[in-house]
Formats: sequence, structure tokens, C-alpha cells
Amino acid sequence: MKSEIKLFVTVLLLMFCYANAQFVKKHGQLSVQGTQLVDKNNNPIVLRGMSFGWHSMWPRFYNEKAVKWLKKDFNCNIVRAAMGIELGEMAYKKNSQFSKDKIESVIKGAIKSDIYVIIDWHSHNINLEEAKVFFAEISKKYAKYPNVIYEIFNEPDDETWPQIKAYAEEVIKVIRNNDSKNIILVGSPHWDQDVNLPAADPIVGYNNIMYTMHFYAAAHGKELRDRTDEAIKNGLPIFISESAGMEASGDGLLDMKAWQEYIDWMEERKLSWITWSVSDKDETCSILQKSAKSEGNWKEKDLKESGIKVREFLRKYNYKE
Repeated sequence: MKSEIKLFVTVLLLMFCYANAQFVKKHGQLSVQGTQLVDKNNNPIVLRGMSFGWHSMWPRFYNEKAVKWLKKDFNCNIVRAAMGIELGEMAYKKNSQFSKDKIESVIKGAIKSDIYVIIDWHSHNINLEEAKVFFAEISKKYAKYPNVIYEIFNEPDDETWPQIKAYAEEVIKVIRNNDSKNIILVGSPHWDQDVNLPAADPIVGYNNIMYTMHFYAAAHGKELRDRTDEAIKNGLPIFISESAGMEASGDGLLDMKAWQEYIDWMEERKLSWITWSVSDKDETCSILQKSAKSEGNWKEKDLKESGIKVREFLRKYNYKE
């Protein structure tokens, strides 16, 4: 009986590995129907994966092998490349070529691994002209790949929705000149908390636009979920492009109960979610220890508690995909 159970588990794992290896090939071009993200067959799809930390602070993880490992070991079906715009000596505004090279390493890794990838303009401020130049270039280069999702403003902080909307409309226009199909993610005011504001005044004239909500479960409770539910009810497509289980600072203790409540809530609503972050900073949300190799092959001793837990979540929930 033990050998039969072992064989059955092995077969299941092989079936999963094959299905996961063919993820973008299977699901193809994504689009938005109503408030739901759907695949090429118009079936609802939930993307679950990891965000790299700021490229300008932790560039060593920005490589194809790390992406491959996140797919193989964490079962990610999506990764997020967070291009730091201002923070750090290697930020985009200080060294644009280095920044693009790092981001493209992750994009190319995702394409080779046949998973989706978010190209994240990781800033809290409006940098309109720089964003237009970058997204014009990157969308022209990668428009033909269904793997790509554009996140054009990570977390607006003090900007109003009219300011964010005006910025987004200009950047979206630039992207759509090259890429008519791939999903575009638009940030919400107050660190992606006030999704009620775009719900009351959404961007019109473009398809396949979604709006981001971010949560840190130890700090953001039911009120944020209720606000997001109301936005969805009012027709706003939501994508959780950054989240985790600790305080909003990224530090402090993990609140496992609150994190699971968020996971259950997202799963029930078929909301895609990304966890922050692949980095080795001395903080709770950075999932890696300093011992972690740059190119993956991480052992359990290389993972912090948050890394062990998010890997458990991704293995569990992406298994059924």
C-alpha cells in the first residue's frame, strides 16, 4: 500500500510539473471581462507569485535562473520585476541602462519559463516623461509576448486620483500605440488603498485595464477588504500586485491568521495576488537570508519564516492551476 501511495503522489507531482511547465502556452493571451481576469479561452484565471525587491537595492536576484527557481520550487505562475525609479544608486533615473538590463533579465526568464511577468514602474511619485519613454521602449519590444503585464505606477502616496488618472491616461496611450492587448495595471491613491476613488471615476476608452490594491495583513484589516469588495461591485477590476502578512512597513511579526483571511478572501473572489519580496534585507517581508544564492537553489535554511510560508501558499494554491 505504501508503494502504491508513493507512486500515486509521484504521478500527481509529474502531472503538476508538466501543467505548470506549459502555463502561458495553456492560458495564452489574458484579458479582462467585467471585473475578472480571464485567459485565451475566456476562463477565469488567478495568477499567484512573487515580486522581486527593488532592482536598485537587490540587483543580484534579477537573473533568469532565479526566475526559473521561483517557478520550479515555489510554483509561481507569475513574477514581478520591481524597477526602482528613484531609490538607490542604481535607480532608473540615475542609471537607466543598468535598470533596463536587470528588468529584462527577469522578463526573459519569465518568457523562457513560460510564466507571466509584471513590469513594475516601482515609484511613489509621478515621473511622467521618464515613464513614457520607458514604456514606449519596453512595450515595443515585448508587445508580441502574452506573458507581459505592465504596472505603470506602483504605489501613489500623496497624489490625488485626478492626478494619477491623468498620468495613467498618458502612459496607457503610449503603451497602446505598440501593444493593443496586454494587461495594464493602474495604481490607486494612498499606497493602493483607496480603490473606491477609481471605482467612482474609472479610466475609459481602453480595454484590459485593471487597478491595483496592496495589503499587509498585520496592518490592513476587514475595512480594506470591504472597500475593495465595494469597488468590485461597482465594476472595478482589481489585481493584488503586492501583499504580505506583516506590518505595512514590511517588518514586525507575521500575523498568520490575518494573512490566511486575506488569502481566503482573494481565492473566493478569484483575485490574482503577488507577495513581496525576493530580497535579503533584514526585515520580515524579505523572504531570503543573506546565505541565499543569487540564482536560486535555495534551501529551507536560506528562507525566512515569510519565505517558508509564502512558498507553502503558492505550492498549495497554484497546484490546482
